[in-house]
Amino acid sequence: MLASVTRSSFKLTRPLFNVQSCRQLSSGQTNIDHIKRVGVIGSGQMGLGIAYVAANVTQLPVVLMDISKDQTDRGLAFMNKLLEKDVAKNKITADHANKVRELVSTTNSLQTLDQMDIVIEAASENLNIKSKIFSDLDQICKSDCILASNTSSISITKIGAATKRAENVIGMHFMNPVPVMKLVELIPGLATSPEIVDQTKALATAMGKTTTVVKDIPGFVANRLLMPYINEAVMLLESEFASAEDIDTTMKLGTNMPMGPLTLADFIGLDTCLSIMKVLHENTGDSKYRPSVLLQKYVDAGWVGKKAGRGIYTY
Repeated sequence: MLASVTRSSFKLTRPLFNVQSCRQLSSGQTNIDHIKRVGVIGSGQMGLGIAYVAANVTQLPVVLMDISKDQTDRGLAFMNKLLEKDVAKNKITADHANKVRELVSTTNSLQTLDQMDIVIEAASENLNIKSKIFSDLDQICKSDCILASNTSSISITKIGAATKRAENVIGMHFMNPVPVMKLVELIPGLATSPEIVDQTKALATAMGKTTTVVKDIPGFVANRLLMPYINEAVMLLESEFASAEDIDTTMKLGTNMPMGPLTLADFIGLDTCLSIMKVLHENTGDSKYRPSVLLQKYVDAGWVGKKAGRGIYTY
């Protein structure tokens, strides 16, 4: 069963893409004519961001699915606030904002995604949940539909094995917050066809993203590097070697990081960080990926970061 994700608090910090210029940039390099309808599963901060960019930048119709109607309603309300804010700042026109609203619809049933050309899953970082979703999609979606997962660490090969069309399954790992961050990691599974990689790359490029292609290893590249860094910072805090503020300040001013590792962990969600560390630890067997005891305690307490009002810091 699909778990609902928390609503985003991201803010756009740069002008939104102009659709025409994006398509001109893609001209001769990408062709998304085969993708006319996009489904997104999960209306939390990642799913909402993916749906927003797909509608706003590529002008494709998007169906946003979550089992919780309250969640999809909150997601649409937040999207409206983003649009109103950008109209007020003259980043987009009122007509463009209305067009985006018309392009995004919501549903609480997977069955509604039967005519999508690509479905991007952005549910909880849990293999059992994702496998169930992909198994269901395999029965629902048309045969040439691309089945993409926004997983940040779980094996695409394992997710694909839940279907009878593993050649159509690919990882499409967006960075958070999706409207601002430029990168999408593409992760082919063992059976993913080269054509699916090319088509997914074309869509990501049309969405204004830069792509990298990464082998199907635990954590891929971004989180294989980032999560041990965050985990080590939590271990330093756990051992009381320095305060949270001093750890973050050291990395910001000493290494020119845009934000400290503990602040970043709160923004990502400590529960997400813990899930990824567990995937790394369990799938590699390497003790260097052992999650911090303090990280587990924070999650057990429900102090999972900014979305909960409390994590390493209080909000």
